[in-house]
Amino acid sequence: MHNFRGTGVAIVTPFKADKSVDYNALEKLVNHLIDNGINYLVVQGTTGESVTLTKQEKAETLAFIIKVNKGRLPIVLGIGGNCTQMVIDTLENTDLTGVDAILSVSPYYNKPTQEGIYQHYKAVSEASLLPIILYNVPGRTSSNILPATTLRLANDFSNIIAIKEASGNLEQCMTIIQNKPKDFLVVSGDDALVLPFMACGGDGVISVIANAFPKGFSDMTNAALNGNYTLAKELHYKHFEIIHYLFVDGNPAGVKAVLKILNITGDDVRLPLVNVSENTLENLEKLTSQLK
Repeated sequence: MHNFRGTGVAIVTPFKADKSVDYNALEKLVNHLIDNGINYLVVQGTTGESVTLTKQEKAETLAFIIKVNKGRLPIVLGIGGNCTQMVIDTLENTDLTGVDAILSVSPYYNKPTQEGIYQHYKAVSEASLLPIILYNVPGRTSSNILPATTLRLANDFSNIIAIKEASGNLEQCMTIIQNKPKDFLVVSGDDALVLPFMACGGDGVISVIANAFPKGFSDMTNAALNGNYTLAKELHYKHFEIIHYLFVDGNPAGVKAVLKILNITGDDVRLPLVNVSENTLENLEKLTSQLK
């Protein structure tokens, strides 16, 4: 089993002006990430605009990333949803060759109870041949996986190996970290909170900003993992201001704007997302120039 400590990157899906997938830009991005020291790739998460990709596009982009990666880094694939049976069907009907783990978001919109969340992940666990990373993001799902439910799942199912915690609640994260099984990983889903999260005993991050600045953000995460909080704090505050502007007009519009500034990918997004405002773009251009 791979150890998903350190920096994972929730990679964007680059689009051309006609909104088709830009595979040349995607290849450039994947190599940019690998060459700059990240630890694993996360494909078709929220940042990858997975909800706007067709079934065929999902299969094609996954196969393409696996081909470009050439086994250099572990790959985590996003498979989640608010219909448990559809998640199971996707797991059973997707070619997962070359995939090392599944990132599965807690059901959204339905607002299940804690028992409903537990039973959802129980069914997903029993259907999956790969390790599962839970994904708690109440700001998007309108329901929170409480620590007791996370710990229950971590103890009951050996293939549930980690949680991406994006609740923004450090007390909740600490409760999980304090009481989790030894090998269960707790990974930050909030770029701005990685430093305090790591100081509390977290295992790393699945990052958005690292699409654009993989080396600097990976260096920060690794410094914290190694207990060098002087360096980690310096790198944290170096990136801190731009993180706000990456998300102020929605994700991944912000990071795609920076990737365009850096000439790595374009900034096109698919509706209902739109590009960042002129004011946000000006701030991103200024802050990016300071981070180059």
